[in-house]
Amino acid sequence: MAPLARSMALSALAAVLAIPSMAQAEFIKDSKATLSLKNFYINQDVRNQDAPRSEEWGQAFFLDYKSGFTEGPVGFGLDVLAMHALRLDGGGRSGKADIERSPGGMFPLESNGKGKTDFGRVGVTGKLRFSRTEARLGTLLPKMPVLVYNDGRLLPQLFHGAQITSNEIKDLTLTAGKIEHSTERNSSDSYGLSISGANSGSKAQFSNEFYFAGADYKATKDLLLQYYYGNLRDFYKQHFFGLVHDWKLPVGSLKTDLRYFYSDSDGKNESASGRAEGYVSSGADGSSGEVDNDLWSALFTYSLAGHALSAGYQKVSGDSDFPNIFQGSGRSLYLITDSQLGKFASAGENSWVAKYAYDFAQVGVPGLKASLAYVSGDDIDAAGSDKREWERNIRVDYAIQGGPLKGVGLSWRNAALRGNDSRDLDENRLIVTYSIPLL
Repeated sequence: MAPLARSMALSALAAVLAIPSMAQAEFIKDSKATLSLKNFYINQDVRNQDAPRSEEWGQAFFLDYKSGFTEGPVGFGLDVLAMHALRLDGGGRSGKADIERSPGGMFPLESNGKGKTDFGRVGVTGKLRFSRTEARLGTLLPKMPVLVYNDGRLLPQLFHGAQITSNEIKDLTLTAGKIEHSTERNSSDSYGLSISGANSGSKAQFSNEFYFAGADYKATKDLLLQYYYGNLRDFYKQHFFGLVHDWKLPVGSLKTDLRYFYSDSDGKNESASGRAEGYVSSGADGSSGEVDNDLWSALFTYSLAGHALSAGYQKVSGDSDFPNIFQGSGRSLYLITDSQLGKFASAGENSWVAKYAYDFAQVGVPGLKASLAYVSGDDIDAAGSDKREWERNIRVDYAIQGGPLKGVGLSWRNAALRGNDSRDLDENRLIVTYSIPLL
């Protein structure tokens, strides 16, 4: 376990012991602990370059402890998420020496450029509850339109900061907070925050201030309205508006998902001198590096008897790519085009989306699900691109329903990406998961 992880674990233990015994009753009574296992294999094959196929295989262990809250008008609690990953393939992933984060890899790098044999971390989160409002300080796993953590490798990406969530008003959820650091999915250390275009090279720049706030309003039982704001200081400001509507039809149902992002420059990214220091965004060929982006999308999904058929369109406008927190080793975006490999969020890009999913419980095979997705993007303005790209994703998931292996989850994810960044890439992921309740 890393020194930082040990220090955080000891701090968490001290905090628990410091709580008076009478107040600990609900703290302990409502506690939950789960041991989870995740076996992850990935291979990547670049089809149009003379490059060796990349393969990695590892096993991860997660101990997730969530306490209850102490008694009284203001309740205190503590969550601890400890995780450790072991390399199983016996090989190493090539990469630059002296850099711990290898883009796309599962493990940090040794000084010789080979992947480490194991790594781990501990995330500790203190929490406070008053009425129907909860504040959290420490490790966060955000899933908001303006920030989504990535779980595309053996260990998840972690963010560190503070968040307040309030449900005091019926059907309205308010959220606000600040993120200061991230721990990438293949690292034990924390880093500052950056965006594509500014996260590498001799002039790489980072920020430790990402502010966010948002509201989710359930206008009716079938209609959700959303607004979120995100601000990475010295890089960008972003506004999000969303609408999700479920319409029950005489036969089946129709889900409408509308999203709009407006993003603009902030701080040093606003000025030529600041951009000269490295506070720049990737974008259109010949762009100044200033954030200037509008993105809107519409996705419609018709569901009937286990079948779900989706069609959508996304349009990116402005001189910059869609801005988002990105350290260079993996990201997830709240976009209808967010795919296994590509994001389809380059300057000027127009994308069409088609998806089909089926739940085999309808034909007597509960736990088995499959899906197929295709995204095609064109009219890309980004520098060095070939103006178009497409990706096809196939996914099959099965959760064992009975017997000694009940609860084991199996997943195969296949993707093929062509165009845009000069790499024609094929990828397969095989994932086995299992969770054991301890408390």
